[in-house]
Amino acid sequence: MEANGNVQQRDLAAMGFAVRRVPLDAPFEWLARGWRDVCAVPSVSLAYGALFTFVAWFFVFGLGLIDATSAIPILASGFVLLGPLLATGLYQTSRRLEEGEKITLRQVFDLDSAAYGRLAFFSVVLFFAFAFWILLAFLLLMLFLGGAAAPPPEELVHILLFTNAGLGLLFSGTLTGAVLAAIVFSTSTVAVPLLLTKDIDAVSAIVTSVRAIKVNIGPMLLWAALIAGFMVQGIVTLFIGLIVAFPLLGHATWHAFRALVDVDKALSR
Repeated sequence: MEANGNVQQRDLAAMGFAVRRVPLDAPFEWLARGWRDVCAVPSVSLAYGALFTFVAWFFVFGLGLIDATSAIPILASGFVLLGPLLATGLYQTSRRLEEGEKITLRQVFDLDSAAYGRLAFFSVVLFFAFAFWILLAFLLLMLFLGGAAAPPPEELVHILLFTNAGLGLLFSGTLTGAVLAAIVFSTSTVAVPLLLTKDIDAVSAIVTSVRAIKVNIGPMLLWAALIAGFMVQGIVTLFIGLIVAFPLLGHATWHAFRALVDVDKALSR
């Protein structure tokens, strides 16, 4: 049994691509490069961010129609789990800019069929994580508040902050969401841009992403905190902040991938 375990560990170690060690302040450089990409093609980047802002407003409007506005924070936090996939067009934009190409909004979604195929499995994984979070959130809601639906927003804030049940829900929900977000972050940080650019299977991409985290614990914790901060800012401004925050983070994630992964050194056997 132990020998088999060692063989499996060696097999995992030989999957994907080699990763580089980066300095602690590297995430700020990624943001700076991401901002330069936003400025290079503002019509494309901001239109991309505006698109997702309008989608968010659409869901908010729909939740309002069915008197479920209290579910907005749940869906908004779930949106963060899908972020690595939804930013694929931004990775494509940064990639083309890197190669000196001109880019239009139409070309942002112009991926070859092989790339779509490689991303398909990973898309299922992220959507499963999103659905799992929604299910867990409503289960916790029923467990602590004893109802099938969330109370109105004006009551929910008071319940969360000034009742024992609400504080329990707030703590357990935050902890559960943080754990799930950490898993998604660890497995997808570089996996999606890697699948976009290289002929590699999803498992090898995930292994590469986890390896990048292990080698760069400090910088990646800082990067996760910066992503969370920008996304919270985007959400609390009624999603208007996402017009800039989402493309900035998307472009910066591409540069994080380029800094972290040595795409010329494949480890797969």
